[in-house]
Amino acid sequence: MTSGRSGPVTVAIVDDNDVIRSGLRSLLDTCGDLQVVGEAGDGEAAIALVREQRPDVTLLDVRMPRRDGVAVAAEVHALTRVLMLTYSDAPDVVRAALEAGAVGYLVHGTFRAEQLVSTVLSVAAGASVFSQAATDVLREALAAPRGSDRPERPDAGLSPREVEVMDLIAAGLSNTEVAARCFLSEKTVKNHVNHIFTKLAVRSRAEAVALWLGAPGAAPAPGPASRTRS
Repeated sequence: MTSGRSGPVTVAIVDDNDVIRSGLRSLLDTCGDLQVVGEAGDGEAAIALVREQRPDVTLLDVRMPRRDGVAVAAEVHALTRVLMLTYSDAPDVVRAALEAGAVGYLVHGTFRAEQLVSTVLSVAAGASVFSQAATDVLREALAAPRGSDRPERPDAGLSPREVEVMDLIAAGLSNTEVAARCFLSEKTVKNHVNHIFTKLAVRSRAEAVALWLGAPGAAPAPGPASRTRS
């Protein structure tokens, strides 16, 4: 999760389908840099698992018994980096997952097996990763005209460069991708992101994106930061 960490990235797998969970575990177990620390088949069990194990990344299905994945994400996103892994690409579900604190959203059938391993590693390293369907939803939100139902974006206090960086982050780009797009060093991008977090009064990438897109209930939570991620 942070530079200089030792040991494999820990992962929790949450899905109500036993076959999917087994397949995901088998795939992730092939990578020595990943360690599956537990599985859960419903929302309540997922929350208990994350609280006990504090995995670096949690793969989370949307539709499950005893609390759905969006409700689980809202409960545990401060303890783990939530990567939604589901069959649903409905815009309202994508939006709800983002508002709940998910930092990634992948749709089954839209990626190869080896891509999932690299995605989990990227998410653990701080990236936000979205499927094409999820990215389209985010870009549509960014492109919405000011006269639409979308609330005013909180641009106040951000420099033009910071606005550019925040737009790219909201479109799902990692710091590395933002650096390449803006012809900046990754260190400079990280500094911009930290300044953006301070100016928007948010504690994580997910909160910043939700606020930037005018998500309902996206106001930052009060109190000290917990596992701030930039």
